[in-house]
Amino acid sequence: MVKAAVMTEPNLPLEIREFPEPELEPGAILLETLFSEVCGTDVHLHKGQLAGVPYPIIPGHINVGRIKRIAGESYDVDGNRLESGDVVTFMDVHETCNNCWFCLVAKATTRCPNRKVYGITYSADEGLLGGWSEEIYLKPGVKVVKLPANIPPERFIGGGCGLPTALHAVQQAGIQLGDSVVVQGSGPVGLSAAILAQLSGACQLIVVGAPQLRLDMALEMGVDAVINIEEHGSEERIELVRELTSGRGADVTIEASGNPHAVTEGMRMTRDNGRFIVVGQYSDGGDVTINPHWDINRKHLEIRGTWGIDFSHFYRSVKVMAKHGDRFHWENLVSRSYSLDQVNQALADVAALKVIKAVIKP
Repeated sequence: MVKAAVMTEPNLPLEIREFPEPELEPGAILLETLFSEVCGTDVHLHKGQLAGVPYPIIPGHINVGRIKRIAGESYDVDGNRLESGDVVTFMDVHETCNNCWFCLVAKATTRCPNRKVYGITYSADEGLLGGWSEEIYLKPGVKVVKLPANIPPERFIGGGCGLPTALHAVQQAGIQLGDSVVVQGSGPVGLSAAILAQLSGACQLIVVGAPQLRLDMALEMGVDAVINIEEHGSEERIELVRELTSGRGADVTIEASGNPHAVTEGMRMTRDNGRFIVVGQYSDGGDVTINPHWDINRKHLEIRGTWGIDFSHFYRSVKVMAKHGDRFHWENLVSRSYSLDQVNQALADVAALKVIKAVIKP
């Protein structure tokens, strides 16, 4: 039997349940879970803020594990054969159809209506399809990536969901050499966005967020200036950004906070003819008021949203970490590891911002 944490429905404590170890269909893989991330999305799931979630679920969408069994032969995207004992991760998004209008015409696979996500849109009644479990069942066709030898599991899970999500946002931002960039939000997505903005050529990087624990981490990772939202109000934050950017505002602002009020604030932090990227609004946090004349037209502002990731973001994140992991040490983002029996405490700590990143170690 395999133990897993089950979110039965929103706003109730998670339960530890036992499931039979699955039989593998041809092409499937069984992973022994080494680490599973506790993401801000998991907090939203627990609060019932995402639509279409088939409770009960086993949360945990970004994971790293060791292959326990393989049914037949299986290969990674580079053509390398996977073997029992390999330490791997896998793309949480599965069943993207590559046959619909969004996949084939718009080239926007993150909007495929058939896509499903481990730990989010698979029910616990369907099996071990989330990472807060001693073992994870990888369906045939799940995209598996073998971790390079220089990426220990602790480092990979430190990047977790935040790194590929930030990579998508930075890709959308089109940062140029010498740009001034503001990142709103100092959680895992915001911190990874700050790292990737540097690697993309930003020469001035400002992080706006809280608490100070996270801002200190941002400074350790090479950020030029931080603005603590617990010490400065909205108007003051906007003015501080302008003062730091010769009165113009940032060339690029990336909203990674999850607070809808950050959207209007971020638009005003961005210079005329700048770019504003919204990545933090993964769940419905509520409405805000925007003046289209002042906030968009007169500013000649370009606004781009991002939703989810595709395999290219996931794969490139592993490559970036393999190259720059010894410089940025994503493992330092992990504040604490929790056992399965501690999942409710882990969720509470993430919700209260007591940790930068929490991980489950089954």
